[in-house]
Amino acid sequence: MSGVRNTIIPEELAGQRIDNYLLRELKGVPRTRVYRLLRRGEVRVNGGRVKPTHRLTRGDQVRIPPVRQAERETIAPSESVIARLEKAIVYEDARLLILDKPSGLAVHGGSGIAYGIIEALRHNRPKAAFLDLAHRIDRDTSGCLVIAKRRSTLRALHALFREGQVDKQYVALLHGDIGPATQKVNAPLAAVSAKGGERVMQVNPAGQAARTDFSALERTPSWTLVRADLHTGRMHQIRAHAQSIGHPVAMDARYGDSEADRALRAIGLRRLFLHASHIGFSTEQTGPIAAQAPLPAMLESVLEQLRNANR
Repeated sequence: MSGVRNTIIPEELAGQRIDNYLLRELKGVPRTRVYRLLRRGEVRVNGGRVKPTHRLTRGDQVRIPPVRQAERETIAPSESVIARLEKAIVYEDARLLILDKPSGLAVHGGSGIAYGIIEALRHNRPKAAFLDLAHRIDRDTSGCLVIAKRRSTLRALHALFREGQVDKQYVALLHGDIGPATQKVNAPLAAVSAKGGERVMQVNPAGQAARTDFSALERTPSWTLVRADLHTGRMHQIRAHAQSIGHPVAMDARYGDSEADRALRAIGLRRLFLHASHIGFSTEQTGPIAAQAPLPAMLESVLEQLRNANR
């Protein structure tokens, strides 16, 4: 049982809803319990009751009452994971950081995952007033991931992503020869339940608008290395669109071709061949920002072996 706490809202958290603030402050407390505290007026902002949708401002005084937190084991990220993430940072300033996300690490915890990249960074930077994801990348995808260090920066970045004003480029290895130099896939995507309860995306006229441009970089009859330019940001967009044109991403367990993947597995490919190689944007606070993440060594090695075999 924690005691009464009185906190002062810093500039970095101005604009955040009180319910979201409490959920971050009261880790382990059920969401229903947090909303009950607000309804009963046990949480006070500047001495008064507030609704869950109330937005905080700089200097607000928040009274957080005693509350019993859920009894659960907190698994801290290992030192090796922390070191790996800090080494992966390719850009950082006072408002944001961009890291070259390793494949295999989720961006956040949940659904059986003890912690993700954002939890690991918060653990390693306890004095940071604010750290949050500006967007998400699939667990098995590597490359550029943007983390906001201020609430105002997060809002600005979210607006850019919504409006399609972020330049997002990926490199992917697709099975087969995609044909045209550039394929523009403009096909709406909708989430459906697959075996085991997993959600997958399928092309559906009733889905959300989605566009991916695939540009061939290298090709053989068996595979095509492409640059994928994202014009929208739907879940699994590149993977679902690649499957929809009959050329799935190599080593894609959900959307791929397991038979075709055997040859790639034999030469050492152990992960999804999808990498966020570039991200660029501009906000009033940051000005123009551009970051690149080189292709990981494993993927480069696989490409070299494929090139040699083709010669």
